[in-house]
Amino acid sequence: MESLKLPKDTMLGAAIVTITGNREAFIENYKGILEYTTESIVLQGKNCKICFEGKRLSIDYYTNEDMKISGSIDTVRYV
Repeated sequence: MESLKLPKDTMLGAAIVTITGNREAFIENYKGILEYTTESIVLQGKNCKICFEGKRLSIDYYTNEDMKISGSIDTVRYV
């Protein structure tokens, strides 16, 4: 990967989580939605689950490649 200058996330299939404050999260390279409530959103990554916990959580949009979660995000855990 290093010698070819390819992005690690693409080669490893790793999820990319970008959080803006505690109000927004952008997730790339996720595999699926496992749980979706206003207090908990659980996503399947390639090698782990990504859990978002908080209040008034919602998925603003999602595609096969990325999604945006908004609300009051209290916790992000990798399980």
